[in-house]
Amino acid sequence: MIAAVVVAAVIITIVLTRSSGTTSEVFAQPATSTGPNPVTKSSANESAPAPSATPKPASGSNSEFSGATPGLYGGTENSASCDVEKQITYLTGAPSKNKAFAGVVGVTPGDVPRYLRSLTPVQLAYDTRVTNHGYKDGKTTEFQSVLQAGTAVMVDSYGVPRVRCKCGNPLTAPKALKGNVTTVGTKWPGYRSTKAVVVKPAKSRIQEFTLRNPKTGTWFKRPQGTTGTSDSSTSPPSETPSGPTSSQPPPNESPSSGETSSGTTGSPGTSTGTTTGQPPETTGGSNTTGGEPSSTGGGTGPGGGTTGETTGGETPGSGGSPGGGGGTPPST
Repeated sequence: MIAAVVVAAVIITIVLTRSSGTTSEVFAQPATSTGPNPVTKSSANESAPAPSATPKPASGSNSEFSGATPGLYGGTENSASCDVEKQITYLTGAPSKNKAFAGVVGVTPGDVPRYLRSLTPVQLAYDTRVTNHGYKDGKTTEFQSVLQAGTAVMVDSYGVPRVRCKCGNPLTAPKALKGNVTTVGTKWPGYRSTKAVVVKPAKSRIQEFTLRNPKTGTWFKRPQGTTGTSDSSTSPPSETPSGPTSSQPPPNESPSSGETSSGTTGSPGTSTGTTTGQPPETTGGSNTTGGEPSSTGGGTGPGGGTTGETTGGETPGSGGSPGGGGGTPPST
């Protein structure tokens, strides 16, 4: 009798322990992939895998960098990675999608063209954590994502990624990953969610972005809100998110886009409606130089809870409320 009671107690303890475990999902998206539930067709001119340098480490979580940090983004001099006018045409030609997009980025539907023209087309130079917003059944969906280096995006005047051009999805700040992290989607060689960077708004509006061409290793400046027509060559910066300029990957490396997914394809996220987004987070870095990364902390920050990472299928996790506004200055 006593033995039976002990066995029953052990079983109950195991069940309760397992049921209380927390798991988070992050969706890996290669640069060339459209991804699930795209908002529009692709407006990307150049979205190809690029070698991601290893960012300066942070204790226990993803490294965070100001959106103005030199080398955080790249591209080709005198050439825009995204066609802004094409993106405007896609959205204004689909009023329901335009309204959903506007709700995520925090503008009115009629203000979407102005908003998009205020952004700057670039390519990610590092694998980057974001909250991605798709579109399904007339509403936005939300899922946590790692975008591969080389992905074409549009960034706002504080350097925060706001649109993924391959699918037209609006982007907002990443949310916390708690407990064990499961990667779904398609991973690429060298992928680790813990190596992805988190972009924080610069403290003030950025006048020029310092970009690196991953194919040639050359550096150039792009004025904020322009599409490559006003680019100018520049010398390498003293510091990048990886450290000195010498820490950058050699030019002309061509990593795989990652065609090794497992599991089954499904629908991403849970509907979030068209709730108006909030302004960017209040923390940021200098708008002139890159600094030391800060940690999002343990298992509670955007990259937290990185132990026991596993690989699943192609179904991003459940969603929540969209966040982040486009180009709104952070409060101080």
